[in-house]
Parts: sequence; structure tokens; C-alpha cells
Amino acid sequence: MHVVPLPALADNYIWLLHDDSNQAIVVDPGEAAPVESALRARNLTLRAILLTHHHPDHIGGADRLRENHAVPIYAPDDPRIAVATHRVRDGETLTLQQPAARFEIIAVPGHTLSHIVYVGEGVLLCGDTLFSLGCGRLFEGTPAQMLSSLQRLASLPGDLLVCCGHEYTVANGRFAQTVEPDNTALKQRLDEVAKLRAEHRPSVPATLSSELACNPFLRVDSEEVMAWCRRHGAANDPIARFAALRSAKDVFRA
Repeated sequence: MHVVPLPALADNYIWLLHDDSNQAIVVDPGEAAPVESALRARNLTLRAILLTHHHPDHIGGADRLRENHAVPIYAPDDPRIAVATHRVRDGETLTLQQPAARFEIIAVPGHTLSHIVYVGEGVLLCGDTLFSLGCGRLFEGTPAQMLSSLQRLASLPGDLLVCCGHEYTVANGRFAQTVEPDNTALKQRLDEVAKLRAEHRPSVPATLSSELACNPFLRVDSEEVMAWCRRHGAANDPIARFAALRSAKDVFRA
């Protein structure tokens, strides 16, 4: 399966997946135009739309794409996603015939309460739950919920490609450096990101194993993150450490 990030809106990525017979899936189309352009340029046939959560910058183009291509829309069980034609839930497997693909559904409350991710075909389609070097803001869920969601993702195979919803890696990396300034893997990742962005290329996808080595929100039990948390009065338990990290990131400016 070929994995293509399509820039959209201010800093979103729509994910386009297609096989060698030109059958395609699109994930979180915040607008339709970039998808239509990519389909034409690559001579692809759209077969399905997958949605991770209800925010407009992730679903805004889904209705137009469905009208134009008569395809099913898979989404979490949330009435705020009225455009959905099929609902998928935690623990279910979504099997598509064209392109031939299978995705496991994992519920990841935190950014929103009904957020889901799709795992399969070598990718983790994670919307706004996990970002490269960061995680989503807690608009609806609690720190305990988000940490549990991230821990579920952290247990997945390390070679999965993390396909997230925004180009936030540079800003996330600046914060991560304040938490783990001596993290060699983080330094290497930031050098890689700087080169990619200088060439106007996406910083994602990255592997999950890279995120486990670099992303402080996946590393609340690491010695350096715990030391940062002690300095910020939140070393007693993982949830408190995660909450301290997320609160600090919410107000971080650099």
C-alpha cells in the first residue's frame, strides 16, 4: 500500500492510501479539493473514506467526496459525524475489498471522547491523538483517558508508520527538547525534520519506534521525563506526569 500525505487547510494532512491497481482510500479529508487533485494526478479511483473524529478540519470534505464518488464513509459512533454511512467501534476489524485492506479499530478517548484510530497495512492512522513528538490537546477527555489511549498505541508494533493529522513536528520538537535535552534520538529526529521542512517536505510519517524513543508523551516513565516532572512538582504517578507535560505544552511558546 502506498501512503501519501496531502497538505490541506493551514497545517492538516489528509492521508491517501492506494494500491498498485489504483484503488484508493482517503483518511480525514478536511477539504475535498486536495483529494480530487491527487486522485486525478495519480489516476486513482476512490473506494472509501475513513474518519477518526468529528472536528471539521478532519471531516469537512467528506460529504462532497461521497457525492462525487459514491463511496462509503466509516466513522466512530458519534452523532456529530452525520455524514457517516458506516459506524465502527473499538475492537472491530474493518475489511475493505478495494483496495484489499484490513484495519483494526482502537478507541482512543482524550482529544475527543469518540476518537478512534485505524491500524493496518503498516500504518497507524491516528488523527489528532498522537503527533510526531507530541499528542493532541484534551478538548473532551481527561489526562487519565489520554494517557491510557497513548499507552495502547505504544504497545503496537514499532514498525508502524504514524500518520497523524497535522504538521506540528517542529513546534512539538522544541517542547520535547526542554523536557529531554540530552535525548540523542530526539536530536537526530530534529535534524531529520529540519532537513525535510527546509525541502518543503512533510515531517511525517515517522515510525512508532522513533516516537517511542523521542516523544515525551510516550515516555512518562523514562528517567529524564521523570526528572523534568520532579522539577515541576508532578513525579508521583504516570497520570500526574502526563498531565504536567500536557499542561506545560498548552502554554509553551518558543
